[in-house]
Amino acid sequence: MKKLLIALLCAPLLAFAAGAELHLDKAPDHSRDLPALQNGAKVFINYCLNCHSASYFRYNRLTDIGLNESQIKDNLLFTTDKVGETMTIAMRRAEAKQWFGAAPPDLTVIARARASEFGSGADWLYTYLRGFYRDDERPTGWNNTVFANVGMPHVLWELQGQQEMGPDHKLVLAKPGMLKPEEFDTMVGNLVAFLNHMGEPMANFRKGLGVIVLIFLAVLFVFSYALKREYWKDIH
Repeated sequence: MKKLLIALLCAPLLAFAAGAELHLDKAPDHSRDLPALQNGAKVFINYCLNCHSASYFRYNRLTDIGLNESQIKDNLLFTTDKVGETMTIAMRRAEAKQWFGAAPPDLTVIARARASEFGSGADWLYTYLRGFYRDDERPTGWNNTVFANVGMPHVLWELQGQQEMGPDHKLVLAKPGMLKPEEFDTMVGNLVAFLNHMGEPMANFRKGLGVIVLIFLAVLFVFSYALKREYWKDIH
């Protein structure tokens, strides 16, 4: 009984230790870089929106990252003809499940969902999108370093090239792609920044407002303390 109790108490620690083995690369912070966010939106719409929807995000919210409605209509509006519509796809979930084994998830809040599991959704996505490698044993021919036996094919392989798992369990670029490795990493960083932005478009405003509130409270404290001393000066 005593051994069982010790095992139950140590189980969360063992689970934490097992999860800590996953190494995540640090994603660049482009949350205030409008050109990077715009490039990330372009990559998302051209490469991700074929299978993954973002049904809680409207096209007209792209104006938050510096685009106007004409630019959205002319360059990014592929799944609908109204900028006020959400980013949906034509593929049905039942068909997607039949083709891929599981329906591709909606990506509107994917960064926040991964953050709840791994601490940083941006870091997880950045590592995941750069971690595909050839695996002939998988139905799609691809596997992933942070998502073992993933059902999703590597849709960016023409840009990145083909990676293989080396004997030391490190990825090796066997066939170069259209982009140099550093160019591909930059593009993925932009894409991750946009995915992170979709999860909370008002994040920068919230953080800026928080700073303003803290400054206001600090100034208010100074005046409140001075007022307190004025009221209590005769007593003290």
